[in-house]
Amino acid sequence: MADFVRRSELWTYDVFPKVIKAGKESTVHIRPFGGRNFFPAGSVREAVVTWLNGGDIEDAPASAFRKEIDVTANSENGFDIKMLFPYEGEYRIRVEGETSDGDKKRFTFCVYAVSDDLVGVYPFMGDLHMHTNFSDGAHDPENVAATYRSRGYDFLAITDHHRYYPSLRAIEAFKNIPTEFNLVPGEEVHLPSINGFKVDPHTINFGGEYSINALVEDVAVEEVGKDKKVRAIRDDCPDVMTRKEFAAKMTALAKEIKVPDNVDAMTAAVLKWIYDEIRKAGGLGIFPHPTWITGEAFHVSDALNDWLVENKIFDAFEVLGGEVYFEQNGYQTVRYYEDRARGYRYPVVGSTDSHSCTPENRGAYVCSTIVFSPENERKALIESIKSFRSVAVDTISKEFRLVGEMRYVRYGCFLLKNYFPIHDDACFEEGRLMKQAIYGTEDEKQAAVNTLSVMNGRMKKMLEKYFAF
Repeated sequence: MADFVRRSELWTYDVFPKVIKAGKESTVHIRPFGGRNFFPAGSVREAVVTWLNGGDIEDAPASAFRKEIDVTANSENGFDIKMLFPYEGEYRIRVEGETSDGDKKRFTFCVYAVSDDLVGVYPFMGDLHMHTNFSDGAHDPENVAATYRSRGYDFLAITDHHRYYPSLRAIEAFKNIPTEFNLVPGEEVHLPSINGFKVDPHTINFGGEYSINALVEDVAVEEVGKDKKVRAIRDDCPDVMTRKEFAAKMTALAKEIKVPDNVDAMTAAVLKWIYDEIRKAGGLGIFPHPTWITGEAFHVSDALNDWLVENKIFDAFEVLGGEVYFEQNGYQTVRYYEDRARGYRYPVVGSTDSHSCTPENRGAYVCSTIVFSPENERKALIESIKSFRSVAVDTISKEFRLVGEMRYVRYGCFLLKNYFPIHDDACFEEGRLMKQAIYGTEDEKQAAVNTLSVMNGRMKKMLEKYFAF
């Protein structure tokens, strides 16, 4: 994830909670991190609280919210604001501080109020699509996982081409290492050619309890076999088909499916079968990089894009992905909003599609997803995305942008400026220690595990501190 520019006040003040319940009286604490004392104990200042969404009180008196409150600095040279924040949205608290020698400075502190349906729902940053050296990536699964944690990610799915088992390897590697990082099983699905016809559009199986690639005798089965331990996290996954059986099954489905003349029936049939199978596996079927350019053309035609959208074939749309040219993320963003205008609503995600986790690789951390979920757990994340509680984050340029529904875009923007910079500071050391616990000397490994054990639970406490529900 990119390094977000935090509000300047966050370098010198701690504001908590940052998120409160709308319509309920709450107390916001503002405490300094040392430095010059602009709020000497006992001094009284006027705090002006404004609701961002309402407009300026002078220009929009019918909708604006503004409240002036006298606050008294406490013994910590900070102050508390106790009030009811009536509406959902961002509130800005403006206070003018003054030192004992008369120097003045204006501060703006921000908090966010949420409605009842978002009470108990927290933001988690993740990547749902990326690769390791088990396919065409540069680094092994353990290295990738630890590095992503150090960059501020809460959850990650390794989605290697043709292979589900590398994601299981990462999960196994960290199962006895105390961490709050959530590794989710996944894969990028590519199935064998059918009587010489290659169905090329890719599919992401995020969090499915069994592999779709390994339902057919192909790359993964040839590499690690058919044992359910390498192709599932549950015992009742389907048996493996031969290529001949798979071809016969898809040929029969292609004869039954109804598609327009400009969509290949075999492609449509295979994609529908894949997405249906992902859902049976309890996963999230993601339509990745819809306008990725391969060779001299789009990887997925406009006609197939339309058919997938109009027939609700996939679960989530990768509106932002790993390429940095405009034709990918720019066109995908326009498609998403035009589809919404046409009456088609679907969840969106952003992913790096990274093949290298080093910061020097421009594609390493270009896009991500904020999921608003009750907990950082596979099933909860999937259900939250399916419930449209996600936004895609684009950090290709210096100034981030968000794609999704306005309510969550506004909330996400607030969090990227006011919460995630602090969150990412806490993640960095955990990720570094995760890597040490895997690759260090025996003494270093044990020291890392010991430190992680002491640190474990920090993220939960951070949520409790900054989100007051």
